[in-house]
Amino acid sequence: MNLKRIFDLFFSIIALILTGWIIVLCFIIASIETQSNGIFKQKRVGQFGKLFTIYKLKTMRPKTQEITFFGKFFRKYKLDELPQFYNVLIGDMSMVGPRPDVQGYYDKLIGEDRKILELKPGITCEASLKYYNEDEILEQQKDPVLYNDSIIFPDKVKMNLAYYYKRSLTVDLKIIFKTIF
Repeated sequence: MNLKRIFDLFFSIIALILTGWIIVLCFIIASIETQSNGIFKQKRVGQFGKLFTIYKLKTMRPKTQEITFFGKFFRKYKLDELPQFYNVLIGDMSMVGPRPDVQGYYDKLIGEDRKILELKPGITCEASLKYYNEDEILEQQKDPVLYNDSIIFPDKVKMNLAYYYKRSLTVDLKIIFKTIF
């Protein structure tokens, strides 16, 4: 077992112990508001392009795709992402690494950019800190998909590739510190 995996296990266990009650409370609220199971599951592209199931708290009503009242709060404060500590615990994700995306993005990278797929996706990274308000940025665009595909995604790739080359335990700790504070 390498040092990063030990680090991930340690932090995910601590995070689940500290936030477990918040996850349970938010799960109950999400289940009531969405009138469904409060856990959202989706296939995402992971390390080496392998698909895995990511876990989040539901923030939208399944039938109408409307963001719920508490869903807005969960998204704003990233509470919907707390179940991803479980993804770290089981080894699908890391504490720090490129945010996992749906098919059609990271799995389509070419050339040197494909090095990003050698990394486990993470809960946080420099790109997720820079684009913490990505939904708000995209809402302001005339063509959000075009803006994402031509501006945001290429910038994330550049930042994640930079992380690939400079990654270390010290870099990870700095990113986690920035994320918390």
